[in-house]
Formats: sequence, C-alpha cells, structure tokens
Amino acid sequence: MKRSDAGRQEAAAVSAEPVTRVVAVVLPMVVMLALGLWRLDRGGMWRDEAATYQVARRSVPQIWHLLHHVDAVHGLYYLFMHLVLFPAPGEVALRLPSVVGATATTGLVAALGIRLGNPRVGLWAGLLYAVTPLAGHFAQEGRSYALVEAGATAATLLLVRALRGGRGWWVYGVTVAVTCLLHEFAVLLLLAHGATLALTRMPWRVWWRWGVAAGAAVLVLAPLALVSRRQSAQVAWLAVPNRESVDDLAHAFLGQAQLVFVPYLFLIALALWRPFARRGEVTLAAVAVPLLLVPPTVLIAVSRFRPLYDERYVLYALAGAPLLAAAGADRLTRRVSRLPGAAAPRLVTLAGVLAVSLALTVQFPLLREDRDPDRRPDNLAAVSAAAGRELRPGDAVLYMPSLARRSAVAYPAGFRAVRDVALKTSAIASGTLYGTEVGPRELRSRLDRLDRVWLICEPFVFRRNWHPDTSVATEETKRAVLAEDFTLRERIVRRGVTLRLYVRHRQNLSARHR
Repeated sequence: MKRSDAGRQEAAAVSAEPVTRVVAVVLPMVVMLALGLWRLDRGGMWRDEAATYQVARRSVPQIWHLLHHVDAVHGLYYLFMHLVLFPAPGEVALRLPSVVGATATTGLVAALGIRLGNPRVGLWAGLLYAVTPLAGHFAQEGRSYALVEAGATAATLLLVRALRGGRGWWVYGVTVAVTCLLHEFAVLLLLAHGATLALTRMPWRVWWRWGVAAGAAVLVLAPLALVSRRQSAQVAWLAVPNRESVDDLAHAFLGQAQLVFVPYLFLIALALWRPFARRGEVTLAAVAVPLLLVPPTVLIAVSRFRPLYDERYVLYALAGAPLLAAAGADRLTRRVSRLPGAAAPRLVTLAGVLAVSLALTVQFPLLREDRDPDRRPDNLAAVSAAAGRELRPGDAVLYMPSLARRSAVAYPAGFRAVRDVALKTSAIASGTLYGTEVGPRELRSRLDRLDRVWLICEPFVFRRNWHPDTSVATEETKRAVLAEDFTLRERIVRRGVTLRLYVRHRQNLSARHR
C-alpha cells in the first residue's frame, strides 16, 4: 500500500512538471505585458522615436535612399517598422513591437532559468526581469533595443540547447545574425558566448561548430559595419564613460533603490559561490556571468579610446542579472530548507514571488514616472502644440540647429502653412532625417526680407561653448543675423526645445521702408 501511494505521488509530480514549467514562463510574461501596455500612449514622441516614426512611414525606396546617408545601423528595424506602421500608423503601433520584444525576452529569461536551474529559478528570474525599471523603459520605446534583447536572449537559449544537445547550430547562427542586423553592437554577444565555452571547457569540436555559426553571423554583419563606419559622426555626441557610467549601469541593471540593489547584489554573490562545475557541464553561472559582464565591459573599455558606449547598446546584457539573482535565491532557500521545520517548497516559491512583488512596489514610482512624456529628453508633441498656438499662417520659421526641424517632421500639424526659411531640400527628397539647408549667402538674403521670424531651437545653441557639428557656416549665419538685425520679443520653453520670436530692430526696419 505504501509503495502504491509513493508511486502515485511520483506520477503526480511528473505530470505536474510540464504545467509548472509553463506557469514559470507565462506568469512573468503576463506581468511584463501588463507593465508594457500600461499607459503606452503617453501623449508624445521624443526625438529618437520620432526618427523611427517618420522614416518607417516612407516608402521602401525612400528608406533605402536614406540608409545610404544616415542610420544604416537601424536599416532592418526601419524596414520592419514600415510593415508595422503601414496599416495604422500611430504612437501605440510604434511602441507595440517593443512591448512584444520585452515580453518575449521575459519568457526567454524564464526558459533559461528553467533549463539551467529549475522551474523556481525560471519563475523568479522572469519576474525579476519584468519588474526591472530599465526593462520597462525600453518596453515602451519606439526603437530596436527591446527586440535586440529578445534576439540576444533567444540566441543564448539556443546556445545552451546546442551545447547540451549538439544540434541547432544553424538556427543559433541565423538568430545571432538577425539580432546583429537589428543593431550591430549585439555582435559583442558572441564574445560572451565564447567566454561561456571557455568557462565550461568545451571540446574542440564544439568550438569548431560554434565558430562556424559565429563566423557566418559576422560575415553577414560585415557590410553593415562598413557602411555604418562611414556614418560614425552620428555618435559623435557620446562621451567617454567613467566610474559614474559604471555605477549608473549597475544600478540600472540591479535596482535604483538601495532596498532592491543591495539584496540583488547579495543574491548574485551567493550564485557565484563555487559557480563552475566539471568539464563540459553548462551551468547557469557559466552562461549568465559572461552575458552580464562581457558586452558592457568590452564596450566601455573600447569607449575609453573612441566613445561608443551608451547603456541601451548593451541592454541585452541585463538578462544575466535576474538569472544570477534567482539562482542565488534558490541556493539560499535550499540551505534553509535543510533546517528543522523548514517551509514546504511551494511556500518557498511563493515567498520568492512576494519578494519580487516587494521589489516592484519599491520601484513602482520609477515605472510611473517613466510613463510621463516629460521624463524623456524632449516632447515633440508639446513643441508642435505650442507652435500651433503661436504661429500664424505665413510666419517664417528658422530651426537651429537644423535637427530641431524634427518636431515639424514628426508633428506637422502645428507647423502647417508656415515658411521654413532655411530649407533647401526636404528630408525625403534629400535622403536625410531632417532635410538640407541653403548656404550662408542665400540664407542671409532670405532673412533680409523678413521683419519677424520664429526660431525653433535646442536650449544649448546660445551657449558660448556650442559649436555646430554640421553645416557650420549656415548655423553661424543664423546666430549672427539674429544677433545683428533682430530683437528677441517672446520666448516659450517646452521640454528640450525653445520657441523664440524675433522682430527686426526698429532702425533696420525704418531703413528698409524708406
């Protein structure tokens, strides 16, 4: 009778295992999906999202024309977004792919935790990822980074499967190649995967198979890398990373609040206690540690000589952090479970879920603030709305620098029937993001015929140390003519952008009408 009871219990446990695995993957995905959809239409795009929106709404030949001049690194993403926005363009549609990407990444993190640990590790890792403010931020960005992380995490899961089963290397290679085409800095993922092979001391035949797959992905990426190198002026704004950059990244990955950051760090330390097993065994630490550390470390090191670092370029490394923290929590609970009177495993799992809920509660104000459009560097919808209230039909408008034209490109309604004084060729016709402008002589001639002009400008253009990166002579002419011949009459400040009304000096105006 006892044997029969034991057999039934074992059979019940086996039958419950698939259900447990599904719950461990689906529950975190539901949480991420809910957070991603929450206030998705926040009422305005900022500059990077506006670039996606206006480029993706062009025709395929027009997008191809643009990529020869700028943003080649985002080419595949723009073509994908062209298909997404074609039926019903809008801000929600712009951000939905990122929500889907973040949700998929959450499920993939959970699946990695299950495969490298157990369903409890997968559940906790997936939930930790879902409630991380950085993940929530990029889940609502109309850019490629959430999709890149989904691709990178999928490639990591495929790597684990290939290392354990010996198959699927071509699928792994294709996934890495597509991910790198979405953003070329995802190629640093290959260094992390190479470190995993080194830590697990894989035999040479495994290195060979991985090398073929990785080499094929690099070959696919090579043409894009050559083209984007010629467009490197686009990242000239990046600064050399310092200790503060490292600290900011650590807190972005592990938690902005100390109440979250310190326990998170402690759990990772527990996971790293005797992290690596026998030769050829793929452990969670051997996968998650390189994923978390290698891409940011390499990019920061390179950026000490040539600035290329921004935390969004290594967002995909975030997946390693919740995996390690969940593994550390699992190790802690296993130690505690050996004590007399320890709680049942299901209660322990529930306690971990409640701990993640506490982390969500602590960080919820950050998630709520992130839904405010004024938390972004600028709000182009607000600029357009202000322009619509202040500008009259036929008013002359000057943009300084020329990229300030992005508010008019993204939200043209507020600038309808105004005259763009400096514009020579439109953005679409010139194959650029914001169009091309006339030279200094023609610009001065056009301004000489005006009695008043609106300036749409970035807040930094009147700083003494500001020097334009492109069209230097034209930008200097704008500043010089406004200073010499015009007087500031009105100023309206919106997040990241300023509207200034200039009228011609009285003596110059009198001279013109004699």
